[in-house]
Amino acid sequence: MAFPALPAWLGAPGRISIAAFLILFSLESGCRAIAIAVVPIEALSRLGDAQKVSLLYFCVSSGALFTSLLTSAFVRWIGRRGLFSLGTVSFMASGFLYTVPGVAPFAAALALQVFATLAIEMTLNLFLLDNVRRQEMGRFEPLRIFWIGSSWIACPWLGIYLQKNVHALAPYAIIGASALLLLAFFWMLRPTESTVLPAEARPPVNPIVNLPRFIRQPRLVLAWVLAVGRHAFWIMFFVYAPIYAVTSGLGELAGGLIVSLGTAWLVTVPFLGRLGRKHGFRRLLMLGFVLAGVFSIVAAAVAGLPWLGAAALVVAALGGIIIDSGGNVHFLRAVHARERAEMTAVFATFRYTAQLLPPGLFSLILFVYELPAVFVLGGVLMLVMAFYCRYLPRRL
Repeated sequence: MAFPALPAWLGAPGRISIAAFLILFSLESGCRAIAIAVVPIEALSRLGDAQKVSLLYFCVSSGALFTSLLTSAFVRWIGRRGLFSLGTVSFMASGFLYTVPGVAPFAAALALQVFATLAIEMTLNLFLLDNVRRQEMGRFEPLRIFWIGSSWIACPWLGIYLQKNVHALAPYAIIGASALLLLAFFWMLRPTESTVLPAEARPPVNPIVNLPRFIRQPRLVLAWVLAVGRHAFWIMFFVYAPIYAVTSGLGELAGGLIVSLGTAWLVTVPFLGRLGRKHGFRRLLMLGFVLAGVFSIVAAAVAGLPWLGAAALVVAALGGIIIDSGGNVHFLRAVHARERAEMTAVFATFRYTAQLLPPGLFSLILFVYELPAVFVLGGVLMLVMAFYCRYLPRRL
């Protein structure tokens, strides 16, 4: 069967352009961003308090962490294209299950969304490594963050607004539609599998063997630790900022607004990217972690004044955006081409480690303390990450 030729700016069959990657990442972010404030508030409504919400996220992430170790095996069994397609279908299924009453369907939907994010992120990163030269990564990451910014700026508040003013199921319908569009565009690009080694020459993937090999490379370990810290901040922000808005009396729409304003700092990413290339991403990452840590603690200190607490969280989000402006450049520059799939599979566990550990710790703290204690612990973690940034290569 003959396929129509791709527009030149999207690349050629088997070769994906930077512009096409930006569209793929933008569509994927739309699947997640529309429900990013809706889901924690819905979890609070179904479960009753923030401590139970933390336990739910902890349980879902426990399974996700194990699954993430098997993703390189999934790549071997069904290929990158198959795993990407499975991820988009999982997004569609999660959108449906969110509409089903009860805690069990909600937990299943959250688990499917987590798996979908893992599968799509891992496969996109692998395709990215095959199609974009390493020297271009420093330019691509700020562009990627900037392009997905429209979703993360508009969608958190929009999801709440549509649910309250249009239809309760509207955000979940958008998840399904975005995932379907993502799948269609992906297959229109007709991507090929890895060209680093032919399929028959690749060694069997053993996730357990990959862990020691990953640990023996200090630069990869450091990149993983910093990625855990970066993602832990956003877990804290996206889950507990909306809950803080509801429990402090600001309301659900205010929860969506806090998240949207926090992610609105994405408009600064092009400037931050230039700043990182000029002065080094090492300094930029350190600054971001310090800012996120200090203002998270400030948010806890002024929690009794809800709008001040909300403002402090929005400023803390600027620190998170500064961290994100460097993306995973430190990992992408450190990983060897011959073991991209294996090391990327291990590195991808940062997302699920971050989703696992903070909710677990927060659920324990919330047994004893009120919600502001979450922001204190998160702030301290960010300051620890700032300390570890000193060990990044100075030339980064």
